[in-house]
Amino acid sequence: MSIRHSLLALLQDQPRYGYQLRVEFENRTGATWPLNIGQVYTTLDRLERDGLVKKEGDDGDGHVVYSITDAGKAEVGNWFAAPVERSNPPRNELAIKLALAVTIPGVDVQGIIQAQRVASIRSLQDYTKARRDTTSQRSGDTAWLLVLDSLIFQTEAEVRWLDLCEARMVQQAQSAGQARKTSNGVTEDAAPLNADIRR
Repeated sequence: MSIRHSLLALLQDQPRYGYQLRVEFENRTGATWPLNIGQVYTTLDRLERDGLVKKEGDDGDGHVVYSITDAGKAEVGNWFAAPVERSNPPRNELAIKLALAVTIPGVDVQGIIQAQRVASIRSLQDYTKARRDTTSQRSGDTAWLLVLDSLIFQTEAEVRWLDLCEARMVQQAQSAGQARKTSNGVTEDAAPLNADIRR
């Protein structure tokens, strides 16, 4: 997630101080990705250093107000115009967990898949309910609906991927069973890989 560009986009809307930027970001994204206020101010310092924002003074209550510069407007315009690159995919903890689990003896891979499927389906139900309960009468509602739709599609894809992972584990267990045939062609009982096959 580009906090840098998100803050620039909010400043393009109007000048704000750090806490206002944090609140606006969380309001517009449904607080799906909470920002640490220290992170906001550190990013503002870097944006100022790079000539993309400037201080406008304070608001009378001691808050330093920032506004976007012409260079900042160009930067955020380029960000909006460019597609999000997939060449360096973000780290996916679940994919990493499963990749490691299948390579370490004694790990209950099927248990990991089942537990995650339950959690993912619960999240999917929560996102779907939130979508049903949200109207689209205000621009803030529309922004939240876009975020919810993205979360719903990502979670649906995760559940389908978990189904594929489980099918691969079953296939691997069956292949291991085929490989354990004795010399006279009788198949020995083969224990499933890492765990009992459930489902």
